[in-house]
Amino acid sequence: MPYLEKCNAIRILFTDVDGVLTDGSLEYDENRVERKKFNVHDGMGIALWRDLGLPLGFITARSSRAVELRAEELKIDILRMNARDKRSAVLEILAELDMNPAEACFIGDDLYDLSAIRTVGLGVAVANAAEEVRESADFVTSRIGGAGAVRETIETILKAQGRWQEAIARFE
Repeated sequence: MPYLEKCNAIRILFTDVDGVLTDGSLEYDENRVERKKFNVHDGMGIALWRDLGLPLGFITARSSRAVELRAEELKIDILRMNARDKRSAVLEILAELDMNPAEACFIGDDLYDLSAIRTVGLGVAVANAAEEVRESADFVTSRIGGAGAVRETIETILKAQGRWQEAIARFE
């Protein structure tokens, strides 16, 4: 089934953080405090998704205060850190929400994301994802991680669902 058809069923979005919402770089200051750089276009896409009442979750294999702060700022529904088995994390969350995998999208970039991408209805890889991840994805973004790939995915889904104008109506 072509990825645009799969978009119609999507009711929840999951995304990895490092390499998807960021460029994958890890930066530490002299006090060993980790710093991350997030893209505002991704943030706007997430806000549009959330404004439509759609749930969104960050699922990351690492733990970071910067991720907690970004999730809080964007009012993210679900935050799972230290989740090395992302497939299990996705399935657990879906069960809690009484949703099935066909209704979920997962955006990833590296091998930790592979099992989740293969499990959901719409698996997405960012443009600079590992080869195995790109090959397993239903859709590969034109944008790289940390540079609007999440926004691109959200726009793609909402346009396929005919909800894009609804999402941006408050700006017109």
